[in-house]
Amino acid sequence: AGNSKSSKSTAVPPGPPMYLDLVYIPNHSNSKNVDVEFFKRVRSSYYVVSGNDSAAEEPSRAVLDSLLEGKAQWDSNMQVTLIPTHDSEVMREWYQDTHKKQQDLNITVLASSSTVVMQDESFPACKIEL
Repeated sequence: AGNSKSSKSTAVPPGPPMYLDLVYIPNHSNSKNVDVEFFKRVRSSYYVVSGNDSAAEEPSRAVLDSLLEGKAQWDSNMQVTLIPTHDSEVMREWYQDTHKKQQDLNITVLASSSTVVMQDESFPACKIEL
C-alpha cells in the first residue's frame, strides 16, 4: 500500500529467508506466482516442480530461471535438488541450456527413474530422505 509504482506482486511476504526441507512450487510452477523473490526467500533442500501443460506454459521456463537467479543470491552454496513430476520439453531444454550453471550453484535435477505400481495404476516416483 502507498506504492504508486505498477510492479508485479509476489506470493512471498517481505522478511528474512525461510529455510525448509521440501517445497512444492505452487500453481504448477507458473510464473504468475513464482519469481526470483520467491527463491531468494523460500530456501529449500528440495523443490518439487509440477506441470505438464505446454499450452499453459507449465512448468514455466521463467520459474526455472528464477530458481537459478534466486539461488545465486543465497549466502551459502547448500545442495538443492529439483524434482520434476513430469518429463517435459521445457524441463529438458532448461536442463541442457543451464547445466553448467546448475553445477556451479550446487543444484541437482532428479530424473524419474522409478515406477510405483498400485492396483491397476502405475506412476513415476522418487524417494526423498530428509
